[in-house]
Amino acid sequence: MPLHDPFIVADSDTRTYYLYTSNEPSVSGVDGIGTMVYRSHDLRDWMRPVVVFLTAEQKGIWATDGAWAPEVHAWGDKYYLFTTLHNEDEKLPVPPPNRWGTPFQVPNHRRGTVTAVSDSLLGPFTVVDPARPTPPENLMTLDGTLHVDPSGQPWMVYAHEWLQTIDGIMEAIRLAPDLTRTIGEPVFLFKGSDAPWLSEQIPGGTPHQLPPYITDGPQLHRAPDGSLLMLWSTYEKNVAGRDGTISGGYVQTYAVSESGDITGPWQQRRPLVRDDSGHGMLFASFDGRLMMVLHRPFGNARGKLYEMQLHGHELRVLRQCTDLDGGE
Repeated sequence: MPLHDPFIVADSDTRTYYLYTSNEPSVSGVDGIGTMVYRSHDLRDWMRPVVVFLTAEQKGIWATDGAWAPEVHAWGDKYYLFTTLHNEDEKLPVPPPNRWGTPFQVPNHRRGTVTAVSDSLLGPFTVVDPARPTPPENLMTLDGTLHVDPSGQPWMVYAHEWLQTIDGIMEAIRLAPDLTRTIGEPVFLFKGSDAPWLSEQIPGGTPHQLPPYITDGPQLHRAPDGSLLMLWSTYEKNVAGRDGTISGGYVQTYAVSESGDITGPWQQRRPLVRDDSGHGMLFASFDGRLMMVLHRPFGNARGKLYEMQLHGHELRVLRQCTDLDGGE
């Protein structure tokens, strides 16, 4: 199953797993930039994906490309799709020289997560504001996810692109009760360089890892003890070219807010999975297991499933579920 940035909704009413990912025309049979969904009753055998969102069907939409990292969340009596779009023709100002004196300045363009709504997990989803992304449009952002705090306040948590910040940032912003617009200013959560283990894989005798530092794929999970976990991804052994390309191994890691508050403070934990793996999310299977799905490798990605365990707020991998792998 070709897929990037997988997100699974376990629908208890139908006992069906819905796995959302970017549309792949060679698999779905539908051309266009958008979102498709695989369905399964057992996490092993999956139906041919169907397309639930296409940018070409969104009248007046600002974006031309992307449809990365789709997520679907039930909210009220509707379902809301978050997916990241961009438009390289709509330029953003190039940031001023940063504190590291990094020798490249990559041209920035409009990028951000949009919100779309549907009555069904199978769509079709219609973007609520075709004129702009949901986070502040002067920021270059991606991978927006939904978090609802204990008071019932919805937030969008997203990655503020290293292309604009050099040291990538995780931020959160409050959402209106109908999820269609933001309230107030973004709140800083942590930066990519906060992960203390980033230099471990660099060969001895070479300099410590230099910027940029990448933040990708936030996803929030409430632990039984009330603390808050955030899965996120980054790269080890980062090497950035002047054209903005990144080389190095993709990593699935996580952070913990022991206070249980989205504002933290956030403490970084060690990686869960290396091997060029990442952009994972946690969900509960119908038989009560805590599961994680991610993609590996970054190029020509496939989905991989892991059984997980929580001890308080410490997360660990029990096993990779190779019994659920299909044919390569």
